[in-house]
Amino acid sequence: MNLSHKIDADVDHLSRGMKQRLGLARCLVHDPEVLILDEPASGLDPRARIELRDILKELRNMGKTIIISSHILPELAEMCDQIGIIEAGEMVAIGRVDEIYSRMKEQRVLKIRLLDRKEEAMRVLKENPLISFVEEEQYWLTAGFTGTDEEQRLLLQYLMDRSFPIVAFNEAEGNLEEIFLEITKGVGT
Repeated sequence: MNLSHKIDADVDHLSRGMKQRLGLARCLVHDPEVLILDEPASGLDPRARIELRDILKELRNMGKTIIISSHILPELAEMCDQIGIIEAGEMVAIGRVDEIYSRMKEQRVLKIRLLDRKEEAMRVLKENPLISFVEEEQYWLTAGFTGTDEEQRLLLQYLMDRSFPIVAFNEAEGNLEEIFLEITKGVGT
């Protein structure tokens, strides 16, 4: 039995996560500048996925270019600086996740957490022409906002000037699955 067959026999008893790490290690032996990974997190348990994500981040920090093909879209958003969405053989979007999301969204969703005075804050927000809706979710107010970054800053300043006890004020993150569905709507039909 040669060494290659011995290694393959030894690999058979390893867990899926260990096999994925071993496969990645084999790829890195030659110190490539570019790695192309197809579904690298497929079949991994949560711990192995986190470890894989950490390894890929470290490789990125070392200057490696990593191209990942995957259908697990939420994980891609955590691992990638840029994405390209291919549908029906066409590149339909390319860029940073947040840039693509902001291009396709007509409105942003703001999340505002207050210590109290939520009803009053809802009333004030509903009076603003840049607010399309306001909903209360437990400790948070969720508001649809159609303004610019500067107008968002001014809205926060307006609320602060009226002494609303704001604990958090942020824009809800885009979901990569939502982006994919929106961008590919009607493509290939």
